[in-house]
Amino acid sequence: MILIAYDGSDDAKQAIVQAAALFPGGSAMILTVWQRFIDTMSRAGIAIGAPTVMDLDEVDNATERAAREAAQAGAAQATGLGLDVKAETALVRSTVADAVLHEASRVEAQAIVMGSRGLTGLKSAFLGSVSSAVLHHADRPVVVVPSPEVAAARAKHLAGD
Repeated sequence: MILIAYDGSDDAKQAIVQAAALFPGGSAMILTVWQRFIDTMSRAGIAIGAPTVMDLDEVDNATERAAREAAQAGAAQATGLGLDVKAETALVRSTVADAVLHEASRVEAQAIVMGSRGLTGLKSAFLGSVSSAVLHHADRPVVVVPSPEVAAARAKHLAGD
């Protein structure tokens, strides 16, 4: 089984296309991770003052529901491309990369396939890169797939244009 990290982005959609080409007819887990709102705010360094008008459980339930829907959409795409798929979600407890790596280990995935957001330069250094973190900390093969637009821009750059 391969694990395909999926967030609904064009890069993630292209990762499914490439996974189907690399592992035709194989089994796959489409994984979408989600994070509790309070954890997102903490990591961003934003404090939520009391009293809050926000129902955090409601926000978290909506976030988890959106993650399930995204995983199902990715599973539908992968099924249409001939993969034997199941869709799952996972809660981020530390980082998105760690959640992906933990799930890959839990299901004994033979490989991880994921999109690259195409972040470069300062933006990449400032925001960090989930695909880079997964690649550098994985204990199994990782395939990082750029979106068609990013791949075309990189090809143009390599050609010297």
